[in-house]
Amino acid sequence: MLKQRPRLFLLLGISLLILAGNFPSSAQAQPLTDYDWPTYANDPGSSKYADLDQINSGTVQDLEVAWIWDSVDNAAFLERPEFVPSGFKSTPIKIDDTLYVTTPLGHAVALNAKTGEQKWVFNTNTWEHGRPANNGFNHRGASFWQSGDKRRVIMGANNAFLWSLDADTGLPDPDFGDGGKVDLTVGLGREVGRAMYASSAALSIVGDIVILGAVIYDDPMFGRVPKKLTDLPPGHIRGFNLNTGEQEWIFHTIPQAGEAGNETWENGSWKVTGATNVWSLMSADKELGYVYLPVGTPGNDWYGGQRLGANLFGTSIVCLDAATGERVWHFQTTHHELWDYDLASAPNLVDITVDGREIKAIAQVSKQGFIYVLDRITGEPVWPIEERPVPPSNIPGERASPTQPFPTRPAPFEPQGISAETLIDFTPELRAEALELISIYDYGSLYTPPSERGTINMPGWGGGANWTGAAFDPETSMYYIPSISNPIVVQLIKTDPAETEFEYIRSGIRNVPSPQGLPLVKPPYGRISAVNLNTGDYEWVRANAEGIRQTIIDKGISDPGPVGIGTYSPLLVTKSFLFQAITDGVPMLRAMDKKSGETVHEIELPGIPQGAPMSYMIDGKQYIAIASGGGSEAKLITLALP
Repeated sequence: MLKQRPRLFLLLGISLLILAGNFPSSAQAQPLTDYDWPTYANDPGSSKYADLDQINSGTVQDLEVAWIWDSVDNAAFLERPEFVPSGFKSTPIKIDDTLYVTTPLGHAVALNAKTGEQKWVFNTNTWEHGRPANNGFNHRGASFWQSGDKRRVIMGANNAFLWSLDADTGLPDPDFGDGGKVDLTVGLGREVGRAMYASSAALSIVGDIVILGAVIYDDPMFGRVPKKLTDLPPGHIRGFNLNTGEQEWIFHTIPQAGEAGNETWENGSWKVTGATNVWSLMSADKELGYVYLPVGTPGNDWYGGQRLGANLFGTSIVCLDAATGERVWHFQTTHHELWDYDLASAPNLVDITVDGREIKAIAQVSKQGFIYVLDRITGEPVWPIEERPVPPSNIPGERASPTQPFPTRPAPFEPQGISAETLIDFTPELRAEALELISIYDYGSLYTPPSERGTINMPGWGGGANWTGAAFDPETSMYYIPSISNPIVVQLIKTDPAETEFEYIRSGIRNVPSPQGLPLVKPPYGRISAVNLNTGDYEWVRANAEGIRQTIIDKGISDPGPVGIGTYSPLLVTKSFLFQAITDGVPMLRAMDKKSGETVHEIELPGIPQGAPMSYMIDGKQYIAIASGGGSEAKLITLALP
């Protein structure tokens, strides 16, 4: 018996080890109780993905409103009704126990993430300088920065200031700029009017540098034609030191004398052209130290006779070293821009595996309906992008680019151009009426230039994809794109030289013809597309809503199924669902199966969703928050399980 005892102890020890292996350690056994959403899209790469699954197929039916915060803009609007806020589009960020959110009228607000109780409010007094550039009072979110004991909320304002606020008190940082703010009209190398320059996007931060683009007044789109070409500010990108507020560097999106790309602005047009700005959100790879810019259109948007050439770095994806502002690489998505196909959303940073090769990539959706997938270290296309011939311009003085880049994979997520393939076809009579209605306009393939007769662009300047961008699931490499089919008519008119230096301007936003009150093109009029970025293949495409399905049936037409609506539907991805915020008859948050796009559950919202939804966890409970409404009815709606 004594001889058997060592073996017995050995077997007992092995058994205990095996049993121990079947149970997690105390650290592993701790359930997740807190989950932050620290940037606009949750991570610097703009995934819009939350690694949370408390709200899942077994619990989503119990989702309910946890609390509602009525925006401070509501009272401000009633006090000063001449200053009308846009829709409440901000996406909150969550740090520890606090949500930080911004409002269209320029307030920064801290809320208790569990209860919605207001902790502090800071007013940037944006209204003191009148209506801001372009789309007026509009804002999409704050950024957070911490260095040692410093915890700061960083916010650009629509009256061209950059603010640094104490995250705990809301008070301006006395060490930053002039009493907590920096004047953004200074340092661009050209005199800039405050009403022509604004900051409405959540800002990118890498290290101690915050990187800024700007909204530039989109003349003459909004009816205020400038006398001089130089009245449009340049959209150069700048990096500011978050400790001091000093401007550390500037990247000229319109290259100056001696800089790379300057030769693509002929006849000295680089001296006077404006815009070429990043009005939307950016992305960053903090490991590489790179920031990725979705650069927009040079002014004048639809006529380029006064800026002949390719116009680098207009309508380009540009990668910069965030510490120095030096260009690492660029890819121009539209040469000599004439369609307002600016890059309207943050590019998504995606780690994918293509043909067995692991690639740190970048995926950029566009208004044209393209997805540009590039190596984010080198800028080289993951799949070939071909230069293909496109139609010439018939406008005097204009010289459209003879070719444009066409991605070969993934395929476009929206129909492109006006043709028999895109026109309404419910009945032969509707098709014939549509052809008759468009006969007075110019139309054709993608990149048919604007004309004096009027050109139907498809997609129009609103997209395709727009500021809501796409969402990425890093676990499956699935890429989800909300988009709309939005054709418009662009007509150019000759101007009076005594009134403006712009030779041609757009005559105003014009709707496309409407056969029997129905849209000109085939449905869906809004869709969500799911692409596997490892293969470039579409897994599914769904209409984003029922839309006017019943109206079509009432005209005696066979049931077309859901036809979608031309409304942007921001997305959120979690471990369990693809969430869509949309108004489909009623405002709702829709939970969709990620593999099929099928609706799993819908919850009606007490306000029209405007911002992109986000998700976080505090004290073991998962929440989803959505900015909704506008005017005097703006509110942050927060949902959770009972």
